[in-house]
Amino acid sequence: MRHPRHPPVRFVLVDGALWGVLAAATGYGFRDAGGASPVVDLLLPLSVLAVAVPLSRARPGAAVLLVNGLCALGLADTATPANAHVLSLAVVSCLLGGRVARARGPLLVLASCLAVDMTACAVLQVPAVWWFYAMAVLPTALLLPWLAGRHWRGRRELVREGWRLARSLEERQHLVAEGARLTERADIATDMHDSLGHALSLVALRAGALELSPDLTEGDRADLAELRGTIADAVEQLRETVAVLHEPRGPGEPRVPGTRGEPGEPGTGPSGSPVKDTVEDLLGRAVASGVPVRWERRGAVPVLPPMVEHGVYRVVQEALTNALKHAPDSKVSLAIDHEPDRTRVTVVNAASPGAGGSGQYGGRAADIGGRGLTGLRERVTVLGGTLRTGPHRGGFRVTAVLPHRTPARTTPPGTATAAGSAQQATERHAAVRRSAHRRSIAAFAAPVVAAAFFVPAAVYLAWQLTTGVLPPSRFDELEPGRSRTELARLLPDRAFPYPPDHARSAPRPPGAACEFYRSGRDLFDQVDLYRLCWTDGRLVAKDTLQATDTGRRSG
Repeated sequence: MRHPRHPPVRFVLVDGALWGVLAAATGYGFRDAGGASPVVDLLLPLSVLAVAVPLSRARPGAAVLLVNGLCALGLADTATPANAHVLSLAVVSCLLGGRVARARGPLLVLASCLAVDMTACAVLQVPAVWWFYAMAVLPTALLLPWLAGRHWRGRRELVREGWRLARSLEERQHLVAEGARLTERADIATDMHDSLGHALSLVALRAGALELSPDLTEGDRADLAELRGTIADAVEQLRETVAVLHEPRGPGEPRVPGTRGEPGEPGTGPSGSPVKDTVEDLLGRAVASGVPVRWERRGAVPVLPPMVEHGVYRVVQEALTNALKHAPDSKVSLAIDHEPDRTRVTVVNAASPGAGGSGQYGGRAADIGGRGLTGLRERVTVLGGTLRTGPHRGGFRVTAVLPHRTPARTTPPGTATAAGSAQQATERHAAVRRSAHRRSIAAFAAPVVAAAFFVPAAVYLAWQLTTGVLPPSRFDELEPGRSRTELARLLPDRAFPYPPDHARSAPRPPGAACEFYRSGRDLFDQVDLYRLCWTDGRLVAKDTLQATDTGRRSG
């Protein structure tokens, strides 16, 4: 059985506090209205607000429509259209802007509210002040708070996206650091394999040669056999160390040289120590250890970039290491061909005696930890070259082609993913920032545009209402039968142009032209109207039309 979801206590407290503020404003307006109806003007608005405030969380548009209904109902008041409900309307409109991201739905709600207000004015046939209130005050209470709410929402989204961007950049930094650490481990493993593996192979070969010397005693041969066993154990431990240090990669992903002195970079060795050996030094040590190597260099020797020179060194070193390990008695031939834009290195070893023509490795394409030729291929690929290996005339051949210009460094996959995520977060933050900027402009520009339309209209209406006023004291001094010239000092400069329909339709003397004047300067409260009727420039009648009914008192 599903239990109904209850709103969090925090939401209940906030909504209760907001309802209390709006209810207090409604109660103050009811008290100020005097003879208002308790049911229509107090209990009904409080009930509507009790529904609209919590509804504004799930259905803010419906909440605006409910509160606007109270404002439309207030237009039926014969005393004044103004009431405290306009404050509630402004509050729920602000919540609509802050809780709905898109603008289309809220704009339809605001347009519907204005249509309801205009329809109420037309049906009730309200005076001009009511029309002005419905066309100026109510749209202001709807539009400007909604824009303020959208501006508030945009600022909150901007802050949230800023924090998200900061977290994304921090994650990217961690991933880059982790990628650098893993790359460094792989570089250490490769350098251990290239340098130590080669050195151990030479030592094992030298020990094997000494073991066959006729000048040694049986004890010396036993010591040399033990030495070769120790070297074999060292090679096995090196294999395990390389397997632990070298992080596995997907197929086709090149190894990228790391940091910390850039192990694996040209001119550096294990742990970043300088490499001063040349290919000639490497081959000299191999010959001194008893390896039958024949080599030649063809073409003009160019000035190679350090990375390419180091790559040539590693290719020769790896090929010799594999030959010593898998075909220790075979002859090795090396050729280095320098072309104008690339260098080709070819290492071929003959078939090992007793191998039966099955090739150098007997089906094992890589040595220590499976990383021999694989690591070499990765190194050559990073330099933009190619590596080909395989059986050749019963032996094995390694051919590497290295361009003299190295390509740009490849970005590690993890770093590229992190960079992509950070780029997306940056673009999302920029989009939210632009949106917030547009909302801020609209929130500040809309009042200016509204003022350009409403303020002149309000000033003009206020001028008409306040200039067409005839004070009661002057009204009492007006005597029927006197000419307009004699009474001109008592009359205002202009008459009131917006008398209600009942005042226009009131009976008048035959052939007389009547003018209307307000008895007070109140802009939103109804006041009594004075009617002066003239015939041939003489005052023939004066009447008082009460504001609360259609009654008429003759002067």
